[in-house]
Amino acid sequence: MLQTYVVDGEVLDSLDLKVLLVGKGICVDDEVCEAFGSTHRVPRDVRKRRRWGTLLLPDRTVASISDVGQASPFGLKIGPNGAPCLTHRKQFLAEVTFPPATALFEQKTSRGVPFRDLASMQGWDVLVLGYLWPCEFAKARMACKFCHCGNNTQQAAMEGRADDVVGSPRDVAEIIHYAVNVEKCARHLQITGGSTFCASAEIDRYVEILRAVDDLAGRANIPGEVLVYTTPPTDPKEVDKLFAAGAGRVLCDLEFWDEEFLRELCPGKAKWTGAKRSLDALLHIARTFGPNRACSEFVIGAEPVESILAGAEFLARHGVVPIPTVWHRHGTPDPGRSVTPGLEYFRKLRRGIAAIYQKYQVEPFGDIGFNVNISRDIWNHREAILQAA
Repeated sequence: MLQTYVVDGEVLDSLDLKVLLVGKGICVDDEVCEAFGSTHRVPRDVRKRRRWGTLLLPDRTVASISDVGQASPFGLKIGPNGAPCLTHRKQFLAEVTFPPATALFEQKTSRGVPFRDLASMQGWDVLVLGYLWPCEFAKARMACKFCHCGNNTQQAAMEGRADDVVGSPRDVAEIIHYAVNVEKCARHLQITGGSTFCASAEIDRYVEILRAVDDLAGRANIPGEVLVYTTPPTDPKEVDKLFAAGAGRVLCDLEFWDEEFLRELCPGKAKWTGAKRSLDALLHIARTFGPNRACSEFVIGAEPVESILAGAEFLARHGVVPIPTVWHRHGTPDPGRSVTPGLEYFRKLRRGIAAIYQKYQVEPFGDIGFNVNISRDIWNHREAILQAA
C-alpha cells in the first residue's frame, strides 16, 4: 500500500511525491552528506555534490535526489533522532533512507578509467553502464532536449571541446565483475551508449561487450536481468545478435507516440532513425522472442496523456513493455513546452498504465524501482492504483 503525506493541505501518496521530487528537486543539507556519506550511497564531498542520488520513502518507493539548492521547497536534513528526514517548506514529511554505501565508484579499470566515469547505481540494486560512448546525434548538434549527457556532448561540440570518454568491452566487464562477484551490490544490469549513425555497428559493439562480460564476470553469475538500450537498426533482425550474446531484454526508445513531439524534442532521432525503425525493431523482438523482451521508454511531461496511453496500449497489446519516465528538467535546455504538468496529469497516466500492465501482463524491468522511471512503481502498486481509480 502506498503511504500518504499532507503537502500544502493536499493528501499525496508516494507516487505523487516521487514525481514532485523529480520535477522540483531537493535542497540537501551538508550535514546529511557528512553523516551518511561513509555508510550510505549519498554524496561524500559536500563541496562537489553529484547531481544524482537515491532515496527511499517509508514504503520503499524510490525517488531521485537532485540537489537544486534553495530553489526547491523540498529538503533533506537530519531529524531529532539522527535519521534523515524529507521536509517540505521546512515542515517534516517523512523519515527516509538511502541505499547502502558501495566502494564501486572508488575503483578504476585495468587501463585506469574510473568506474564512476562509466557507471552509476539506480534504485537499490541496478548497475547502469550509461553513455559508454558519446551520442553522434548530439555531436551533430541535434541532441534530445531531455538528455543531460547528450546536451553536455552537444555543448562540448559547439565549444570545440573533446567529450570522448569511451568504455571498452574490457572496462565494462571489469565494472560488472566487481559489482556482481566482488562486492555483490548489483542484481540487474542496464547497458547503453549514445545514439550512433550506424546501428548495425553499434549492435556489434554491444555484442563485444556482452561477450567480454560473460568471459570475465560470467552471465550465469548475474542474479537478475540484463537490459541493453540500442539505436534501432535498419534490419530489425540485427537485434537478434544481442539476445544470442546474453541480453535478457532490448530497449529501443520511441520517446513519444505523437511524431510531432519526436521531431520537436528529439531532432536527431527524428532525422536519422524515426519512429518506424524503433517500432519495427520492437515488434520484431516481441514476435521472435515473446512478450516482455522488448521495451520502449515514453518521456512523460510534455506529450498529452491520451497520446502516451494510446502508444502504450498498442505496444502492450503486441507484447512490448511501455516504460514511462518523468522528464527531469534540471540542467536541460528550455524545451518550449511544459514539462512540469500538475499531479492530475501523472495520476491519469499511472491509472492508464496500471490498467494496461494488468490487462496485458507486460512487466517492467527491475524489482523495486528507479530514480525517475515510474514503470516499476506502477507495476508494484497496480492493484491499489486501480482500486483507487
